Amino acid sequence: MRRVWVLVALLLGVPALMGGHMGVQQLLGNFHEVIPGEFYRSGQPDYRDIAAYSERYGIRAIVSLRNEKPDAEALAARAEAERRGMKIIDFPMSSAQPLTVEKAAELARLMRTAPKPLLVHCDHGANRTGLASAIYTAAIAGQGEIAAEMQLSPYYGHVPIEGIGRYEMYRSWDRFEETLGF
Repeated sequence: MRRVWVLVALLLGVPALMGGHMGVQQLLGNFHEVIPGEFYRSGQPDYRDIAAYSERYGIRAIVSLRNEKPDAEALAARAEAERRGMKIIDFPMSSAQPLTVEKAAELARLMRTAPKPLLVHCDHGANRTGLASAIYTAAIAGQGEIAAEMQLSPYYGHVPIEGIGRYEMYRSWDRFEETLGF
């Protein structure tokens, strides 16, 4: 009977811990340093985040992947970024729709030529940002397949399981990854 309880605890405990971690990440803005001094990812920053990222990390450009109409928080963040002289690049995409290989290559070119350090964000910093981070990690930083695929993982809030999360982002990565020769 004890083994059954241990199994039940594991089956329920691991998902609960993962869910708790993902929830905390969302509350804290899901900000992460991907390539130190070069590439960062986050959810939608507010104007205070922009000021902090500018001062602490020297962010010079921001790529917004959001395709939603900006709310007051997003507009205030954009105004703060402009006030600080950051280049703002809009590359709207949907987390529910696939990104074509051609559009993924366009995003890679855009991120390669953007001023560094670079911050990429969407709304929650999990799905669209995960795809962009995977593309950057593999195609630009040359860190390989495993490092890239970690960017599309539950650690950042992405659940790469068809029918549960925004699987189109993982499927889009899988198609783009084939062009890289992994």
